[in-house]
Amino acid sequence: MTRAKALDLVKQHVKNENSIKHMLATEAIMRALARHFGASAQLSASENEEMWGLAGLLHDMDMEIVDWKTEPHKQGAVGAEMLEKIGVDKTITNAIRAHNEATGKTRDNLIEKAIYAADCLTGLIVASTLVLPTKKIGDLTTENVLNRFKEKSFAKGARREAIASCSEINLSLEQFAKIGLEAMQSIAQDLGL
Repeated sequence: MTRAKALDLVKQHVKNENSIKHMLATEAIMRALARHFGASAQLSASENEEMWGLAGLLHDMDMEIVDWKTEPHKQGAVGAEMLEKIGVDKTITNAIRAHNEATGKTRDNLIEKAIYAADCLTGLIVASTLVLPTKKIGDLTTENVLNRFKEKSFAKGARREAIASCSEINLSLEQFAKIGLEAMQSIAQDLGL
């Protein structure tokens, strides 16, 4: 699947602009993580930047189809099933399932562990940006993100335990926040930040 086709699918199923921006942010972080791990030769042939990016972009494509409040176990699973029917690689669909613990999919490899952590990091970075006087992601620092991470009452939806699971991919919280922030800063215009 091409990125253009993936983005079309997202826009076909998700109408909320902020939700689409979240998926773009997750894609950017996943691509940056793939580059990081690729540079250190930890990625297998199937775990390349394009695949990781597609997993990030498509991970919430079913968010407006599934009632995640009453059936949280379906969010991610329904999207993965839809994608498998059109031939999307299982590495991507398994990562999509793994981003939501409620699906029951264990996180068995690097891409699955990475998407689980990256999903929540996007929300923390956006919230940290929006409390800046300028509301510009370019003005946000890794230190800002780490300080906000420590504030348990700040951006409560950004699950700290998921973000901290970056340790499962051998990244410190500081390394992970830096990679994520730089990735999102690189698409600031798309995010409206």
